[in-house]
Order: sequence, then structure tokens, then C-alpha cells
Amino acid sequence: MFLAYGTDIGQKREENQDRVRVESLGDNMCIAAVCDGMGGAASGGVASQLAVDSFIGRVQENFRPDMNSNSIRNLLLNAVHYANTCVYEKSIEDIDKNGMGTTCVAALVHGKNIYVVNVGDSRAYLLTKNGISQITTDHTYVETLVQSGRITAEVAKIHPMRNVITKAVGVEPDVEVDYFEHYEAENFAVVLCSDGLSGYCSDELIYCTVFGNNLDEAVKKLIDHSNESGGKDNITAAIIAN
Repeated sequence: MFLAYGTDIGQKREENQDRVRVESLGDNMCIAAVCDGMGGAASGGVASQLAVDSFIGRVQENFRPDMNSNSIRNLLLNAVHYANTCVYEKSIEDIDKNGMGTTCVAALVHGKNIYVVNVGDSRAYLLTKNGISQITTDHTYVETLVQSGRITAEVAKIHPMRNVITKAVGVEPDVEVDYFEHYEAENFAVVLCSDGLSGYCSDELIYCTVFGNNLDEAVKKLIDHSNESGGKDNITAAIIAN
């Protein structure tokens, strides 16, 4: 298993409110998470840090190598709900942090099995010899317009409300979480990223930069490209490859 990750403040923001963690869970087993915080002052950074640490911590405490797929699903969903509770309770105990929240996308890889959870618009991609596909669905206002056929995917990329998310960790007492699982017999890479990266890097660019290449260099190149293309948001990526 090969792992790489990186984060950057970008060109326009005064603070990096993205957080990323990648941890080994044993031989050929690991967990990675990317959280993109939102909230006034430093609240977004508080939300994303609390979410990523509580999520990863819950997984590390309860993961066992002999878990079956259903147990892993329950573990990941439980970990997101736990993170949601931690962020929400922090937000209501401090008036300055009211309404803070964060996206969360995470992948647990166990051999050839890939398990993904997400809330918000941070993305997970699967890269194989056959190309790249987006695993997650963005929880955004424009994605609902695309799904309903009211606008095209191309229009969504430039829509003025493209960054308005419809779900976030920590904003409400509970949260609805998307879950995906996939078995991949061939070589693969899983890319997790915040919208500060996916907003500038096309699927083709991500694929050509990552698949079959040095992962540390790939993360740097994707971050550099995002900065060179405008860097209006914080930029974060994590990659797991077999």
C-alpha cells in the first residue's frame, strides 16, 4: 500500500481550514480522510480538525482486520456520526462557533476492498487502468439541479452557486451520510480531495498525474496546478494506491 497526502492554503485565503489525515491500520489496510471546514473566523478550522480527529480516532479504536464488509460499513457510518456529534456539540457551547461545519470524505482500503463515506462536496475518485471515475456524489445545490435535469454538468462547473453545499458535518444534531463500497482486482488508486483541488483539476489531469506515478510528486503537482490556476480556496489531497 502506498500513501501520500498534502494540503495548502492556496492564493486567496488567510487561513487553511482544510484538514487531512492518513493512517495505517495494518498490512495492506489504511484509512484516509479529508475535511474542508466552514464557519466564521477560525471556526472552519476548528470544525475540520475536530471532525478529522474524532473520525479517524473512532476508526482506529474499533477497526479489526477480520471485520466483514457490513461491519466496516457500520464502523465508518458510526465514525461520521460521532464526528458530527463532536462538531455540533462544540458549536452550540460557544456562540462564536454557532453554525460551523465541515465536509468529510474518507476511504478505508482493506486489500482489494475500498469503502468510502462522504458528506458535502469533498470528493473521492477511483483510478484504474481503465480510467478515472468519481465515487462520491457532491452534496451541492448545483448537483441537485444537474440530477433533476435543470442544468448540465458543464453549466454546473461555472454556476455562481456551485460552492453552496446541502449537507455538512456538525451543522445539525444528525447527518445523512453516503456510503460506497467496491472490490477492485486490478491495480488502483483512490484520490480524496477538497473542492479547492477538484475545482481546478480535471478528471483527465488527476488521472494522468496520479496513476502509475510517484504519489508524493503527484500530490505536489496537483496542488501546484490548483495554485497556478487561481488557488481561490484551500487545496488538499490524499492518495491511497496498491
